[in-house]
Amino acid sequence: MLAVEANTVVLYRTGLFCGFRPMSGAEVHRMISEKPPAFAASAMAAGLTALGGQRPDQIIAAALHPLRTETNRNLRRLGGEA
Repeated sequence: MLAVEANTVVLYRTGLFCGFRPMSGAEVHRMISEKPPAFAASAMAAGLTALGGQRPDQIIAAALHPLRTETNRNLRRLGGEA
């Protein structure tokens, strides 16, 4: 699901850049500023899960959770469902 959500967010934002929908300056800032905290949370979750002795699939799931949270939030906001 992460891949589908991320690609849909890219599609929405590309539409904004092309002028199909109005875009605020805050959206441009958000596109850049949201990534470092999401990836830091992902790395932290993966590290803590690994330190807990969990299986590799559980570590990957923990790493993907913060990223999915962000892409899901973007999808709802950009798609008009909030």
